[in-house]
Amino acid sequence: MQANQNNKVVSAVLFDLDGTLLDSAPDLVATLNRLRANRGLSAMPVEDLRHFVSRGAVGLIKAGMPPCDDETLARWRLEFLQYYEENSFVHSRPFDGVEPVLAKLGEQGVPWGIVTNKMEYLSLPILQKTGWHASAAAVVCGDTTANSKPHPEPVLAACEMLGEKPENTLMVGDDIRDIEAGNRAGCHTAFALYGYADSAIQSEFLNGTTMLKQPEELLGLVNMTGSGS
Repeated sequence: MQANQNNKVVSAVLFDLDGTLLDSAPDLVATLNRLRANRGLSAMPVEDLRHFVSRGAVGLIKAGMPPCDDETLARWRLEFLQYYEENSFVHSRPFDGVEPVLAKLGEQGVPWGIVTNKMEYLSLPILQKTGWHASAAAVVCGDTTANSKPHPEPVLAACEMLGEKPENTLMVGDDIRDIEAGNRAGCHTAFALYGYADSAIQSEFLNGTTMLKQPEELLGLVNMTGSGS
C-alpha cells in the first residue's frame, strides 16, 4: 500500500520511539522475563513478543504473563516499570538506518521530533543516551499532554513545537495508534514495517499511508530543501 503523498509539501517529520526509531524489545522483554522469573516461569524469546512491545507495559504483560485480575495486573505493571526504569538502555539500540536518516534530516534543515506514549521519566533518559534529546526539535511523551496517541493532541503539540503545520508534517510509527493520531491531526503518515508491526495488519487508518520497509525510504517523502514554514 503506497500513499498518494506529494513530497513537495512534507517539510517536517515526527517519529514514534519504540519500534520506529529504537529497537527496545530486548530490554522490554528482559524486563518481562524478570517478572516471569520472580514467579518461577521460564523466559520467553524476544521474537515471540516483539509485536507486543508497542502496546506498552500492560500490553506486554498481558501477552507474556498468565491471565490475572486487575489488581494483580496493576501490581505487575508497577514491578515491571520499576525494573525497566533502571534497565531501559542495556541492549536497546537504534534500528539499522535510523541514525543516517536523522543525520540527513539535520543536514538538510528538516525539523524532526518524537511523539511517544512512553512516560517522560522513562523516555528522557533514553533520549539523552541516544543523543536524540539534543537534536530533536520536539519531544512529546505520554504525559506531556492531557491525552496520548491515538488522540491527535500530542501530534498537534509536536507540530506546534516544530513550528510546522500538520499538513506539512509526516508522522511515522509502527502501531495503528501512531497512524490514527497522525491522520486525526491532519498529517501525512508512514507505517514502519521494519519495526514491531505485524506486516499483515489491516486497518482503515492505513488507507493513504506509505508503508516503509526501511527507515531511509522516508527520505523520498520529504522536501529536502529545508523547512517549508
